[in-house]
Amino acid sequence: MKFIKLFAFFVFTLAFSINAQNEFDFEFDYARFNYDSTTVYLELYYSFNQGSLTKVQKDDKHLVEAELAVTLINKKTGVSELDKKWSVPNVVADPTVDLSGQNLIGVIGFYVHSGDYELKIAGLDRNNPGAKKEISENIEVRPFPQNSLSISDIELSTNIKKDGTDPKSIFYKNTLEVVPNPEMLYSENMPVLFYYTEIYNIGNDTDNLLEIHQLLYNSKGQKVDEKVKSLSRAQSSRVEIGFLNLKELPTDTYNLVLALVDSTNKESYASNKRFFLYNPSIEVAKVEMVENISYLSSEFASIESEECDDIFSKSKYISSKNEIDQYEMLDSVVAKREFLFKFWKHRDLIPETPLNEYKKEYFERVAKSDSKYSSFNKKGYKSDRGRVFIIFGEPDQVDRHPSQMDAKPYEIWYYNSLEGGVYFVFADISGFSDYELVHSNKRGEMRDDTWMRRVQQQ
Repeated sequence: MKFIKLFAFFVFTLAFSINAQNEFDFEFDYARFNYDSTTVYLELYYSFNQGSLTKVQKDDKHLVEAELAVTLINKKTGVSELDKKWSVPNVVADPTVDLSGQNLIGVIGFYVHSGDYELKIAGLDRNNPGAKKEISENIEVRPFPQNSLSISDIELSTNIKKDGTDPKSIFYKNTLEVVPNPEMLYSENMPVLFYYTEIYNIGNDTDNLLEIHQLLYNSKGQKVDEKVKSLSRAQSSRVEIGFLNLKELPTDTYNLVLALVDSTNKESYASNKRFFLYNPSIEVAKVEMVENISYLSSEFASIESEECDDIFSKSKYISSKNEIDQYEMLDSVVAKREFLFKFWKHRDLIPETPLNEYKKEYFERVAKSDSKYSSFNKKGYKSDRGRVFIIFGEPDQVDRHPSQMDAKPYEIWYYNSLEGGVYFVFADISGFSDYELVHSNKRGEMRDDTWMRRVQQQ
């Protein structure tokens, strides 16, 4: 069964370029928007540089003809849920004019059910089949929450028209005319970036504060711009548009982040989009960086001081003494949030991905230790077994010795890959199921070769 319904298609000629390019110039971008509880509306934006296309004459007209091919494959089933080609022609008024930089901009939109997809999109010159560019990208489609705050992807634009719009325009949506920028490229000749996004389930509680933070980071993760404004809760959903003037920034790759912060309900959501700026007249040294990347686009943005303390308490097993001392000196919730953000960002083993895999695994171990090793007066993560489990993970082998006539309960954990093989001995000395570490042969841990004396019943 096909899950995709083709929704719209159009072509537009836009005059802009940095310079002519010899290779076939085709680019695309996409954005996901809310539709319903099972479906997302996916828009694909594409751009053909007409200078890459061959001019031909047909029926007394001079024209260029591109072709767009799109295939969307469900990675779980292997089924191609969209496999379609379109002709993209454009009449050339003056065949002697160099068309380099005059782009054919278009969009296709369709509904997609939840799933993981491989998108294959290709652009080619119909009058020169050898001129072709193929792009493949994995796209994750997850329906937006229907009862909680969320934000769509960001659509980059070269222009957004609010007044005098034409409802029949192929760029018309939500009372606006939005011209996309599939190249995600701006320059000193076109320094103004426009953006479009949608915010869902804002709610109608006018007493609660909702803010949107517009953040801009350079390729080094430094914040170079930030704007904040409050949003009205007069309607449940809204369109948010804005712009950035990039003329004072140097050539670089940038990341635009739109972060929603609901401090009352302790919610924070963010959407981001990367783009490239070519601006050779500005030197990097002339740009004053505001500060390092902000925590506002992270999960730490709206947590309270007590929750910060709880998170750091659980993080102490991998904290240095200097970090512990620094945290204890912090006197504001903002400082604690920023500290935790930087603390875990520094430990992100794969910073290229949005998920901090190490942090996720670490707190999964914390939760599991609370479930398995808690006693009546102590959380599992604070116990000796919990600490060892959180730091080193599941042991390769556990020898359990339940209560005996001549010995208290104890167990021995073996880790075969640590230092050539180590073990930890835990015993319930108090009799309240709080197993203490009484001996280990691992370097840096407590060592007591006479530990059996403590375990033996007196």
